[in-house]
Amino acid sequence: MLANAPDFAIVRHPNEWIAQVLQFDVLIIGSGLAGLSAALKLADHKKVAIITKKSLLEGASSRAQGGIAAVLADDDSMAAHIQDTLTAGAGLCDLTATRHVVEHGKQAIDWLIAQGVPFTRDAGNDSGYHLTREGGHSHRRIIHTADATGMAVQETIAAKAMAHPNITLLEHHIAIDLITGRKLGQPDNRCHGTYALNSVSGEIITIAADNVILATGGAGKVYLYTTNPDTSTGDGIAMGWRAGCRVANMEFIQFHPTCLYHPHAKSFLISEAVRGEGGILKLPDGTHFMPWHDKRAELAPRDIVARAIDFEMKKRGLDCVYLDISHKPASFLQEHFPTIYARCLALGIDISRQPIPVVPAAHYTCGGLVTDLQGRTDVGNLYAIGETAYTGLHGANRLASNSLLECLVFADAAARDILDKPHGKTPPLPQWDESRVTDSDEQIVISHNWEELRRFMWDYVGIVRTTKRLQRAQHRIQLLHEEIHEYYANFHVTADLLELRNLVLSADLIVQSALARHESRGLHYSKDYPDSLPLAEPTVLAPPGYGVA
Repeated sequence: MLANAPDFAIVRHPNEWIAQVLQFDVLIIGSGLAGLSAALKLADHKKVAIITKKSLLEGASSRAQGGIAAVLADDDSMAAHIQDTLTAGAGLCDLTATRHVVEHGKQAIDWLIAQGVPFTRDAGNDSGYHLTREGGHSHRRIIHTADATGMAVQETIAAKAMAHPNITLLEHHIAIDLITGRKLGQPDNRCHGTYALNSVSGEIITIAADNVILATGGAGKVYLYTTNPDTSTGDGIAMGWRAGCRVANMEFIQFHPTCLYHPHAKSFLISEAVRGEGGILKLPDGTHFMPWHDKRAELAPRDIVARAIDFEMKKRGLDCVYLDISHKPASFLQEHFPTIYARCLALGIDISRQPIPVVPAAHYTCGGLVTDLQGRTDVGNLYAIGETAYTGLHGANRLASNSLLECLVFADAAARDILDKPHGKTPPLPQWDESRVTDSDEQIVISHNWEELRRFMWDYVGIVRTTKRLQRAQHRIQLLHEEIHEYYANFHVTADLLELRNLVLSADLIVQSALARHESRGLHYSKDYPDSLPLAEPTVLAPPGYGVA
């Protein structure tokens, strides 16, 4: 789909678009909550393009079930939300960033309400909306739309983006790499746009922009088991690193404790809110095991719950554990968790009568490209927001439902920063050069490498780590790097190749960061370094040539 296309840049031929150079004020790569929110906040004053790898609603934001954390009730406070975030983050949250996000929470929710998002109401609550509680939160502060908040939010704002005359939407386009001053031989390493592959036609277009926002989500697909969609391949993080951006805290991969365990349920998440409303984790014999691991039991932060489940499964040789909320009335479950209720029932699991089989799965990338409070990266005119970015909010473990809040707050901050800047001037950009490559006759190499990467990352760089396992993973990543580099240099690019290239780089950054942390903290647990160091510091990696004029 190519909506609202600028006529001057496109020549229409039968059944295809052939593009030379598209020019915009702002290019947004990614169509999740962060990207769409930024687009809407910019579009009244700027010409904006959004490119997305698949359809507009296929990202991780649409899958968010629980909701958005914000201080909305009279018995809650900013100080409590900040403290809950700092506690979950295990000493690594940036206090300034945390305060900034929390203090802008109500403003972000008010904006969504103004857009028409149908949050679940509760006349008995002083906020007017039903607020739930999730692990790590001291109060009920999660505003939601039943158990499908992400989809409700995304559908609402996507409709507005599609209707806006200043927003051009390019679906089924995958960014290949950013075009920077360094690549053009200029002394100032600013970002000027990207090359993008139309995954349907195979055409590669050049998109020039005064400002570029990376909002591509995380890198969950680097793992064999994940709650993330197929689009979560670390594209923005990898492109930003290659462009000259630092990354931070990539070792902190959040494993959601409760992913539905069923052969016909791919990546289906059982919301944190199920535990918040009284769900109990049990062994196959019905034993309630969480109190053995933490006095907060099911309401402990996600890293603790995930490690507890992992421990019990490995100790007892279990395929899964069980989340039981059958003590609640069926009417309550159908009202509060209609999506989960229906999905489980379709698979033969009546959650009002029987427990839900669950396992941990990779869920959220807490690290990413280093940004400031305006979403600015180390490269001029390049911003990163949402899961792609490291803002300092999440520390060593993300507090439940803070992620969508971060998307909203930093989308607004980046948009304001761009609107305050003088109009830029993009230099002439060269076309993509395919003169020295051929079609590949060995696509099987990509699928084999993809499978190998995801399996050894799960085995060696999972919930519990050792230095030896990390070193094994690092060695295999290096071999994959070499194969993929050769493949990329000699053959026409495909969407699968681009995603694999970005995944391998993301995996490398995760392993490098994990090896650099000689302690256990939050989501990073090492058997070789089981204790936490007295001083908590982020892991910051700089790409080759960083800081060189």
